[in-house]
Amino acid sequence: MNDQLKMESGKISGQVECLGMTFPSEDARREHFVRLLAEKLKDQAFRGQEGFPQGTDEAILAMSDPPYYTACPNPWMEDFITHYGRGSLERDEYFRLPFSADVTEGKNHPIYNAHSYHTKVPHRAIVRYMMHYTNPGDVVLDAFGGTGMTGVAAAACGNSRELAECGYIVLGDTAKDQSGESSKIGPRNAIISDLSPIATFISSNLNRLPDSAALIEAANQVLESLKETEDNLYSTRTEDGRPRGRINYLVWSDCYTCQECGSEYDYWSEAVELGSGEAKKTFPCPGCGATQNTRNLQRAYTNFMDPILGTPVRLMKQIPVHINYFNEKGKKARGRLTKNDFEQAMSMPDLTNEARWCRAIELPKGDRYRRDAFEDKGVSHAHHFYTWRNLKAIFSLLEAIRMSNFEHEIKQALLFVVTSFADRNGTKRNRFVINKYNPSGRINGPMANTLYLPNLFCEVNIFDLFREKLKDVVSACQSRVGRAPILISTSSVTRIPISDNSVDYIFTDPPFGHNIQYSELNLSLEAILGVVTCSSKDLVVNEVVEKDINFYRKLIRKAFSEYYRVLKPGRWITVEFSNTQAAIWNSIQTALSESGFVIAAVAALDKTRGGMHSTLGVTAVKQDLAITAYKPSQALEAQVSTAGNPSETAWSFVEDHLGKLPVVRSRGRDIQYVAERDPRILFDRMISWFVRHNVPVPLSSQEFQEGLRLRFSERDGMVFLPEQVAEYDRKRAQAAQAPQMELFVSDERSAIDWLTDFLRKRPSTYQEVHPEFTTQLGAGWKKHEERPELSALLEDNFLRYDGNGDVPSQIHSYLSTNYKDLRSLEKEDPRLKGKAKDRWYVPDPSKAKDLEQKRERALLKEFESYKSAPGRRLKEFRLEVLRAGFKTAWAAKDYKTIIGIAGKIPDEALQEDEKLLLWYDQALTRMEADA
Repeated sequence: MNDQLKMESGKISGQVECLGMTFPSEDARREHFVRLLAEKLKDQAFRGQEGFPQGTDEAILAMSDPPYYTACPNPWMEDFITHYGRGSLERDEYFRLPFSADVTEGKNHPIYNAHSYHTKVPHRAIVRYMMHYTNPGDVVLDAFGGTGMTGVAAAACGNSRELAECGYIVLGDTAKDQSGESSKIGPRNAIISDLSPIATFISSNLNRLPDSAALIEAANQVLESLKETEDNLYSTRTEDGRPRGRINYLVWSDCYTCQECGSEYDYWSEAVELGSGEAKKTFPCPGCGATQNTRNLQRAYTNFMDPILGTPVRLMKQIPVHINYFNEKGKKARGRLTKNDFEQAMSMPDLTNEARWCRAIELPKGDRYRRDAFEDKGVSHAHHFYTWRNLKAIFSLLEAIRMSNFEHEIKQALLFVVTSFADRNGTKRNRFVINKYNPSGRINGPMANTLYLPNLFCEVNIFDLFREKLKDVVSACQSRVGRAPILISTSSVTRIPISDNSVDYIFTDPPFGHNIQYSELNLSLEAILGVVTCSSKDLVVNEVVEKDINFYRKLIRKAFSEYYRVLKPGRWITVEFSNTQAAIWNSIQTALSESGFVIAAVAALDKTRGGMHSTLGVTAVKQDLAITAYKPSQALEAQVSTAGNPSETAWSFVEDHLGKLPVVRSRGRDIQYVAERDPRILFDRMISWFVRHNVPVPLSSQEFQEGLRLRFSERDGMVFLPEQVAEYDRKRAQAAQAPQMELFVSDERSAIDWLTDFLRKRPSTYQEVHPEFTTQLGAGWKKHEERPELSALLEDNFLRYDGNGDVPSQIHSYLSTNYKDLRSLEKEDPRLKGKAKDRWYVPDPSKAKDLEQKRERALLKEFESYKSAPGRRLKEFRLEVLRAGFKTAWAAKDYKTIIGIAGKIPDEALQEDEKLLLWYDQALTRMEADA
């Protein structure tokens, strides 16, 4: 670590440097910036910022360690850029091709495992991207920062040991990856922000892990001070009151009432058989024998005075039914509870002191609240997730930590330990599972990404959980990858308070639709710390609170627009994506394009072990995707407004874009098809670029295809710059076979693409192509898309040789290659003409242009019928008709027609088509601008 970083992270001769200022100590530094932050918090304009969390000044200041970390929007973000940034101008020497290799990285690093969170990208996976796209000292940004793994990766870029673990060969100050690419070793400077206070709290701790010995010593002092509390809460006694050991955990059971006789019973006693591993779905009522079915059990409730709310509440009734404990010899034992154990578990401990630390946070009536049926359970506030005993234990720990004289960094680390288990194994969500694999039962933790409360849960000794999780955090401290200059903010991505063109690279992992309801799931931990997410700005799909896909798309576009604004021209953004829904995938791609980014590559990012929801089900995501895009240069952007010839601007864009695409993608000895070099994808990228600039698209599809052939080189269905061809040919000669383009037929456009590829290789008669084509029209066909007839597709898009004149070159080449008796025959030979008759083939460019114009006229005619169709909805339609109509309406600035027709088709059809979504979103934007 160089002297500058030592001064940022520690002490030299008692002095500390921070953002260019020198302080006599860390305490002086913190006191100075805390005072400034306290003043800021009194400013209503500061508190009125978008996404400002809910919390008192006291709670925000207690969590924060300014300027490095604030539990609110960080007011020193621009100062960080000024101190560490390198100006906003483009640097001519910077050039990178996209990092297009697939990345596989496990989740077994101690830093990754120190604290659970809904989703994380292993820092070593991020290191590969960061080393490729950045240089030491560059500023990287992640405004969907989660637990701050981007910051950990920024530090790891300066750690030779970590780089070696990532597969790099370290030579002095340079690291070489498996492809032979060299990158400079050195930490990067990171800006991390997230809407969630618990996420940024975790991020702060993972990026500023303390000395392990100091943490252990402080933890032991805390535990020693609470020894009497632990003994009072978790001692188990015999029937006659004698001590018999320390509680490991209790199993609690839901209670129900028979709808026939009114008898009350607990689920454990009537349905569970330890040893056999059976938890019955149906069982008889102990009072009248009536069959009880777990699908429609009637809950029993209990009423009491809630000491946190100060009001009476009605909550589902649960009782302790089974104990697991350490006896006086330290060995585990289990069985039924004694009367003393039962009474102790059911009693309300004195929460007078703890109540001042525990805020009454009401659960939001959102997606998880509805799905997990909390109204039925009576659970209305965050503290209802805990037993009273565990609530007492947790807040006793919090009080002991907060009232201690430890250094701030140690206090934060101890609180970090508490939050690492409090919501996971410390609540009623902690499942006790009995089945054939666990006939004696086992603690199974909470169900991932839900707030599900099981009918059997484990109440675990909180102090034992603290001891166990402390080991994980200590292991993370001992595995520190170093420290990099890092700034962490609790704020919305839709407002990033830094200058335009000031960030060198962005790696980000945004929320994906309804996958994870972050603000709901984070509530119980945030309630412990006293600062809660501004849930109205949580970027998710949550119909319960009227956040539909349109809300998501609008906000994600706003986020990417901020990313685009702050990123330097010519620099890169990597977006980690994980979702099975086409609508979310299209929203991400459309938002990137509309913001100004140009997508250059999509590769796999395999985290090797997903959660339950990512590994089960027919549509489960096995691997995440890493989408790489760039911000075009200022020179290219200027051409749009200054160039007199839009067509030449289009070719300038294509030439620039081809220069930023990977030339070769390899997997083992095979080379892969680079989809972004496909002529059709290039055409889509060009359209998006012009639409984003509100300029009419200057080229038709066929004009574009013809221009590609004249200006660039083609290999294996991919387009290259002339200077790229030699490299591709060299790699291609070493490969076992040519790369194969994957085509999935799901609509009319993809059906035409499949036929084009098929007929170019194998000109065929209708009878020959029909069975092959039919097999492609499987279950993947889009729901509302009208299925075209093969004969109509052939007639509108291809040419048929009728036996007159010379045999077309495409058919002649195919027949002479595949039929021995037709070799060496001239094109006018009757035998060749007879075999060629009625074969369909792909037209050459000159004839294809005429066909396209004819087809477009037909499509637009049908589009007119859509406009005049009676009724408010189109049940079936052709996407090709809509695409042609939207494109024409856009050119005529007829935005009203686009919005009107979009209202006639099902919302999912619009959301799941990237091209329609682009026209529609831009039409809305222009209508709003003109209003």
